[in-house]
Amino acid sequence: MAMLLKDILNAETVRWLSDGLARAYPAFDGTRFKKACLSGLPALELKERASHIATAMHRFLPAEFPAAAQIIAASLGPEVPPTGENGIGVLRYMPHDSFIERFGLDHPQEAFGLQEELTKRASCEFSIRAFLSKHPDLTSARLLAWAKSGNAHLRRLASEGIRPRLPWGRRLPGLISDPAPVIALLELLKDDPERYVQRSVANNVNDISKDHPDLAVALCARWLSNAPPDRLWVIRHAMRHLVKKGHSGALQLMGAGKPPEIRIESIRLSPARLKIGDKMRFSLDVVSGARDAQDLVVDFVVFYLKARGNVSPKVFKLATLSLAAGERATLKSSLSFANMTTRKHYPGSHRLALQVNGMTFELAAFELHPS
Repeated sequence: MAMLLKDILNAETVRWLSDGLARAYPAFDGTRFKKACLSGLPALELKERASHIATAMHRFLPAEFPAAAQIIAASLGPEVPPTGENGIGVLRYMPHDSFIERFGLDHPQEAFGLQEELTKRASCEFSIRAFLSKHPDLTSARLLAWAKSGNAHLRRLASEGIRPRLPWGRRLPGLISDPAPVIALLELLKDDPERYVQRSVANNVNDISKDHPDLAVALCARWLSNAPPDRLWVIRHAMRHLVKKGHSGALQLMGAGKPPEIRIESIRLSPARLKIGDKMRFSLDVVSGARDAQDLVVDFVVFYLKARGNVSPKVFKLATLSLAAGERATLKSSLSFANMTTRKHYPGSHRLALQVNGMTFELAAFELHPS
């Protein structure tokens, strides 16, 4: 059985955290700390576990945040490469971030200092949002300084911390309504040399596009002028939500603003009898019917049957093509119908469609059977 994400914060992690704090603070009572952390821990979810452990840290470290922050900073492990590919092990630092958010709000300068060190091992995009709410001007100035830092982790935190709709993070209603301060910061980072930072910039613009689609398109259209390859990658990644929605302006930016002239042939789905828990594989041929070459942004849409009998479409990325006149391309993909925490599947009739340059082409209906 696969390990649940919450189980990263387990007894082994508590021992690791305790050992680090004991090295930095000889008076630390590791035995009682571990007992307090583990009491009730298995029943909690991930963020609750982080908060529970942070409470124990506050209990066994000095009561004043500045003194506790110095100890925590001294207890941290080595920095990780700024790649975003360091695995789920970085979640071990979630209690540290929770500690800053819960106990450091009245000491912003010391909290910023600890965040600077912590984000080089994990990330502080969750705790920094509490400071944006309580100390907006002070925090905005610090984010601006981080955006100009020579350290990629800090530059990434500047972007990630100010994302209006950060997953798992508290929303920032003011920035959702008016993303101008976010855009001003992103202007400093749009040509960052690290893909780790570029991805955050793109995700930030993607967030903005959900509330201000035309503004996001206009921003990317301006960035498109004399754009180097890395910025082109940022623009493409930033437009993915709007491309899936068939937004005409986003499709034009991708060079796919014209209606497609295509035929869909040789549609193949397997297995013949699809059950909940199976993986569906499909392939098809896209044939150009245009006289000239055409650029195509191709997604596929699954119309999921829901518990109440209604249908909910979900768009998935498939391919970006440039087809010459009469050219044929074979496209393949697969999709899991295993139940997940984010999606439950129901037996019954489903549909599969192709979305090309925002236009929908029905492919097939299929039956999903009970497992």
